[in-house]
Amino acid sequence: MKLELSKQQSIELLKTLRTRFESNMVRHEGIEWVDVEEKLNFSEHKLWSLYQMEAASGEPDVLGYDERSAEFIFFDCSIESPKGRRSICFDHQALESRKEYKPATSAVQMAFEMGIELLTEEQYRTLQEKGKFDLKTSSWIQTPPDIRKLGGALFCDRRFNTVFVYHNGAESYYAGRGFRGFLRV
Repeated sequence: MKLELSKQQSIELLKTLRTRFESNMVRHEGIEWVDVEEKLNFSEHKLWSLYQMEAASGEPDVLGYDERSAEFIFFDCSIESPKGRRSICFDHQALESRKEYKPATSAVQMAFEMGIELLTEEQYRTLQEKGKFDLKTSSWIQTPPDIRKLGGALFCDRRFNTVFVYHNGAESYYAGRGFRGFLRV
């Protein structure tokens, strides 16, 4: 699998990311685009992952900076769970457990293939502090191993101006449930 973009794809993606960054400054106060772009220019495989996030309608944007690791953190910021990542079960084990009507893939597998990770519950709540997301959809999130071992998985949404965390069988999938990812650059 080719994990790099053409020069033109890189230019177009950087332009899209910059426009989104500058249009949503409340998401990343104190962070300058020039610093983000400098990191991206030295991270071809991370740029490829951001391209995958964008291609799946994730609308990635910077939501933080980790001082310890000196990394910018991109989250999927589409208003609803990314369109290109819905109707999928939680992970490969769940996918394999379905006897019929299997979805095409799973959230964990898609994230792995894109080079990103599913949001944690804490990250999902952080996202919701920056706007109102998943008002009509829901998103799978990272699930503790003890819950997953018992066949469950967690997902979140925002209803009634409140963030809810729910559980479901990991093999379930719905047209309105996808996943949101994050990427450290």
